[in-house]
Amino acid sequence: MTDDGQDIADAEALAERIEAARKLFAGPVGFVKSAPGLQFLPEPIAPEVAFAGRSNVGKSSLLNALTGRNGLARTSNTPGRTQELNFFDVGPDNELPVFRLIDMPGYGFAKAPKDMVRKWKFLVNDYLRGRAVLKRVLVLIDSRHGVKDVDREIMVMLDKAAVSYRLVLTKADKIKASELVAATEATAAEARKHVAAHPEILATSSEKGMGIPELRAAVLEAIG
Repeated sequence: MTDDGQDIADAEALAERIEAARKLFAGPVGFVKSAPGLQFLPEPIAPEVAFAGRSNVGKSSLLNALTGRNGLARTSNTPGRTQELNFFDVGPDNELPVFRLIDMPGYGFAKAPKDMVRKWKFLVNDYLRGRAVLKRVLVLIDSRHGVKDVDREIMVMLDKAAVSYRLVLTKADKIKASELVAATEATAAEARKHVAAHPEILATSSEKGMGIPELRAAVLEAIG
């Protein structure tokens, strides 16, 4: 197949995955439970895709945009509010879910007590290392600020846990197009330094809907 033919085939495959993901996310999506510790995790009955990111990176807003439900994930201006793993089923009612989305506690909150930070690290690290159904983590990066040291810490944690992850830029509508290109390139360069990182970067805006169809397709791709 020629390069042009391969590009067309790739574009068609992406379009099909975007449409399949749209239909899936348009169906039932429901909250399962919050887990403040490993003993509270739900049974591992479906593939899982987790969302991680610094506090106030826009994680809850992106989850709401992804699922088309404004109140699915709680949004807050108070860093460090979510200190539990929150599980959401995606798929038919009264049947096994097709997969689960997990909203992980935000990290990098400077004012949080040390024991809270320690608890967060234990919870997240244990979940990442011990959850066989976890297929991918989406690590959210604020496009205005780029990858910070606290992001690199979670990336190294994921590398060591051998968990596949992908970097997703948020709030892409808040910067100029040229700045977004530079941010994407810089983030891709950072991803290349990490063994478990997906090479392609997604740029999104929960407010404008930018990149949301592609992000849904990426979730579908991750669960196989």
